[in-house]
Parts: sequence; C-alpha cells; structure tokens
Amino acid sequence: MNESVQAVRAASSAGRTVISILAAISFCHLLNDMMQSLLPALYPMLKGSYRLSFGQIGLLTFTFQFTASLLQPLIGALADRRPLPYSLATGMGFTLVGLLLLAAAPSFALLLVAAALIGTGSSVFHPESSRVARMASGGKHGLAQSIFQVGGNFGSAAGPLLAAFIVLPFGQSSVAWFSGVALLGMFVLFNVGHWYKKHGLMRLKRAAGHATVSHPRRHVTVALVVLLLLIFSKFFYLASISSYYTFYLIDSFHVSVRSAQLHLFLFLASAAVGGMVGGPLGDRFGSKYIIWVSILGVLPFTLLLPHANLFWTGVLTVPIGLILASAFPAIVVYAQDLLPGRTGTVAGLFFGLAFGMGSVGAAVLGKLADTVGVAFIYQLCAFLPLIGLLTVLLPNVRHEAHRAAAA
Repeated sequence: MNESVQAVRAASSAGRTVISILAAISFCHLLNDMMQSLLPALYPMLKGSYRLSFGQIGLLTFTFQFTASLLQPLIGALADRRPLPYSLATGMGFTLVGLLLLAAAPSFALLLVAAALIGTGSSVFHPESSRVARMASGGKHGLAQSIFQVGGNFGSAAGPLLAAFIVLPFGQSSVAWFSGVALLGMFVLFNVGHWYKKHGLMRLKRAAGHATVSHPRRHVTVALVVLLLLIFSKFFYLASISSYYTFYLIDSFHVSVRSAQLHLFLFLASAAVGGMVGGPLGDRFGSKYIIWVSILGVLPFTLLLPHANLFWTGVLTVPIGLILASAFPAIVVYAQDLLPGRTGTVAGLFFGLAFGMGSVGAAVLGKLADTVGVAFIYQLCAFLPLIGLLTVLLPNVRHEAHRAAAA
C-alpha cells in the first residue's frame, strides 16, 4: 500500500473535510486573538498612563502567556479523556470578563488580573479548537491547522490597527466595546460545540483507528526535545517583535505611536499569510521539511534587521513574518502524527509551550531592555533561528509510515 492510498483511506475513515466548521473556528480564532492582541497593542498607552517600566510591560505579557501555557496542556489532556464540546464558548467567556476589566482597571495589579483572565480564555480555546480542526480535516491535517491558525494570525494582526484607530483616539475604556465581539464568538462556538458533540468525536475516533504506525520511543523522545527547542527559537523571537517592536521603532527612528502600530501590523499580517501556507505545504512535502525551511530560512533576514534603516526594517519584517510563521502548523501536525490518538494533549502542549516561551521571552527581554536598551535585544535575538539546525535530528514520520504500510 503506498502513501497516497493510505492517506485516502484515512481521509475516508474520518469523513470529508468540513469547510464550514473549519471556517467557523478560524473566524472565532480571529475574534479570540484579535481581542487578546489588544493587550500588547495597548502597551505604549498603558506605559504612559500607569508609568510602567519595560520590566512591568514584560510582567503583563508573562502573566497573560504563562496563564495560558500552564493550563493548555492540562485542558488538552483532559479533553482526550473526557471530551468538552461546549468548553470553547466557556473559554471565550473568560476573555470577555478579562476585556471588561482591562477597560476599567484602576491599578497595575488589576491589569495583571485582566491579563490572567484573558490568558485563561486562551488556554481553553486553543487546544480544543485544534482538536476540532483535526476532526473536520478529512485527513488534510496541515490544511485544517493552517485554516484554523490563519484566523488567529489575522486576529493578532488586527490588534495594532484597532489600537491605532479606535483605542488610542477613544481611550482605554473603549476596550469594553469589544465585549460584543466576544458575545458573537460565544454564539458561534456554542454551535461548533454542538457539531463537535454530534459528529466530531466519532470522526476523530474513526481516524485514530487507522493510525497504526507506532514510532520507536527513542524517536519520539528526540523529536519532542527538538520540537521544544524549535518552539523556543520561534516564540522567543516573536516575543521580541510583539512586545517591543513598537518601542524599538519609536526609540530608533522617532516615529509616532500610530506609525509604529502600523509597522507592527505589517509584520503580523505577513505572519498571518505565512501561517496559511505552512500547513498545505506540509501536506504536500512533509512537515519536517517545512519546519526546516521556516525556522532556519529566516536567519539571513533576522541578522540584517538590527542594522537596517526605517524603510528596510519594514521590508525585512515581511519575509521574517512569512517564513517564521509557516513553522507552527507544520510543528503541530508533525507532533500529532508522531503521537496518534493524543490530539488534545499535543495541541495543548504545543500551544501551551508557544505561550510559555513567549511569556518567558517577554519577561527576560523586558528586563534586558531596561538594562541595555531595546535595540540590543534585536541584535541578540537575530541568532535564535540557528537553533533550526537541530531539525536534522527529527525522524521522517512520512517514511516510517510508508515502511510500516509496505511491510
């Protein structure tokens, strides 16, 4: 049996790709991450209003992302054992409460509580939505992950625009206006949860029944360690952009806050496009090769960025966002193929690691920026993609599946 026949049978066992469900969770991912991206987009305003240091800015990011990273693996593992179809709408409810508190927080301590609530909402949403993407994939796992993740990427990209054109002109209290967006997300996710309960679980079980390849424990261990280090490389670098890029542009090139937010949007929009292409390319060529190209291929551009003028800084962030973001759908699919039957655990682990690495990166880089300046962190982080060389140690899951099928 060749690999293409095996893929067709797996897709048939899981049912056809349900585009309507993939579109729904991608749309809700857009809403979820758009609301969550308001927090870092507000940093310049919050820094002035609350007289925050870069270290406190890093602590805000740490609180949001650490809350998400701590809970996501637990929720993913729990969902593998006991499905939670309507937890998606509940997670959006936490985000709603966090937004309302962020709009009216009178102190830095309550800003931290708001960040924790938003992080809790994310901890529920991401692993369960990734499970739904697998359920609705019809065997096109990379495509499904990319459709799911592209919504989040565009939502993150929209945050700086919302901050520039709504929150900055109307003030911090205008964040409360987005509670209507959260309510819309809760309504859509409730209906997704109904499909999840009625159809999705059966599709996932049928697909898992055809996952007969058992990978050697040594290969699994090595692969997970390498993937963890690649997640560190990717999200530590992304933390330097999402949390401190606006400050870098303001300090280095003396641009306005609005101009800095538009530059951040350019980077995040490029990352959104990159996330969309990574999954389908992984379906076609194999996730390992997409991981290799996306992590290591960004190195020349990160090395040039700290030495560029304003124009070329904006230009260079486009390929950085495109190439770097294409890695994550491939990483998730690779890990789910490596550990069949543990879809929620894998999704929770890797989304949790993504948030965790981002939180640690934001806190560490914030302290470093207070000490040596924000420009230095880009000179240091430029070398992080070198970790991509470790991709050579990843076993080729496709070849192992092909040998097992042919045996």
